[in-house]
Amino acid sequence: MIEEKNPQRTSLSQLGEFGLIEHLTKNFTIQQPSTLKGIGDDAAVLDFKDKKMVVSTDLLIEGVHFDLSYMPLKHLGYKAVVVNVSDICAMNAKATQITVSVAVSNRFPLEALEELFEGITHAAKFYNVDVIGGDTTSSQKGLILSITAIGEANQEDITYRNGANAADLLVVTGDIGSAYMGLQVLEREKQVFQVNPNNQPDLDAYTYLIERQLKPEARHDIKGLLEKLELKPTSMIDISDGLSSEIIHLCKQSGVGCNLYEEKIPVDPQFINVCEEFNIDSTTVAINGGEDYELLFTIKMEDYDKIKANPNFTVIGHMTQESEGIHLITRANTKIPLKARGWDAISE
Repeated sequence: MIEEKNPQRTSLSQLGEFGLIEHLTKNFTIQQPSTLKGIGDDAAVLDFKDKKMVVSTDLLIEGVHFDLSYMPLKHLGYKAVVVNVSDICAMNAKATQITVSVAVSNRFPLEALEELFEGITHAAKFYNVDVIGGDTTSSQKGLILSITAIGEANQEDITYRNGANAADLLVVTGDIGSAYMGLQVLEREKQVFQVNPNNQPDLDAYTYLIERQLKPEARHDIKGLLEKLELKPTSMIDISDGLSSEIIHLCKQSGVGCNLYEEKIPVDPQFINVCEEFNIDSTTVAINGGEDYELLFTIKMEDYDKIKANPNFTVIGHMTQESEGIHLITRANTKIPLKARGWDAISE
């Protein structure tokens, strides 16, 4: 579906490993005072003084996590950074550095990697993180991209998955489900293109959904919002594997149950329309679709007034005693056990 706009192909073997690293990393600049030494030595050197350091890593593999027939390399680079920054945000911490490791087969010329690193560079600048190292190697099976994110936080601000209490409210940022439906639109258009390569897709009706899939954003703004509201969540997680899976993670690690209310789940109007077009139940997608990279967290009941008028937050349920179990309360007031049917990186 995506045409090769630049026919020039520079073989990576012309540069060699060190030449390639120097070429791809020349645009990375140091922005964080905690970065004492970035790229160019055997290891990066960081100084967080009195802060605590948080670290997260993700691996993205071609054919498993992304399809280059509709995922532009620039978008892939950007998204790879977002995925990792989101994990740092889910700790109520600030992302400060990342490392980038890439394995590529010989079907990728230098120009392809330049596109990938253009996206990484753009995301690093937007999220104000320093690229401080990584690795490059060859691959026999396409493209593999691994990013590790490092962040900092005051010890008292760090929020874990295991702090929810039985009477806490369950809150989500933004809207959910759109990234999954964006993927369904792209997969459908790919199949149409394979049948008729001359057919040009009209994606105007799906712009928001496709953007949520191809260029998601991490909620790095939420930490500051919570600080202004003088509110610390009792537990937190990001929604990468699906709402139902993430709720179950919070419940199991906190030793509580949960009631999730179907009518409270925030979704975009375009999402509803496309679910109807695909004849898919919107609630099923909203609770099971992944890659939204919104934040899911719990707060004490007495803190409700601090968020009730804020458009960034929606209360979607409340925690219960563990013995009551984990349930979806439907619009018809039926209680259904909540199952984890989201993304599973091993079984998919």
